[in-house]
Amino acid sequence: MTDITDRIVKQAVLNAPLERVWRAISDPKQFGTWFGAEFDGAFAPGARLTGRIVPTRMDAEIAKMQAPYAGTPFEVSIEKVEPMRLFSLRWHPNAVEPGADYSKEPTTLVVFELEEVEGGTRLTLTESGYDQIPLDRRAEAFESNEQGWEMQMKLIANYLARASQ
Repeated sequence: MTDITDRIVKQAVLNAPLERVWRAISDPKQFGTWFGAEFDGAFAPGARLTGRIVPTRMDAEIAKMQAPYAGTPFEVSIEKVEPMRLFSLRWHPNAVEPGADYSKEPTTLVVFELEEVEGGTRLTLTESGYDQIPLDRRAEAFESNEQGWEMQMKLIANYLARASQ
């Protein structure tokens, strides 16, 4: 079996209708609530936004881990918005070092794909492009986001489980 170093893939069946999951990933306010970020604009193809880390309100343990990075800015570029099916963005993975300039580095592509299945909605998250990240940052960025996306899948499930969203 070959080690996959270029992509992270996470999948979960969320106990929520497709439309609700779509809003949770495609609306910047809802996305930010579970993810732990605030964004300065709308998610639209071609949009370049700045996000700031704010600890999530969906899980106290994860919020504690995010707290040291509160206020840290990061940039995202929205690639595709295909309602009820696919949302994708580009960003610099694990770009949290104060004062570091990540602007000359390649970005990774984060794709959220949705599919209606028995029991809810299947969310498949794929982040690819790690083999292009500078070698001195690649392993740490991959490991950090591998663990981070695992937590984010838990956070979106928690968010969707809340009764009044």
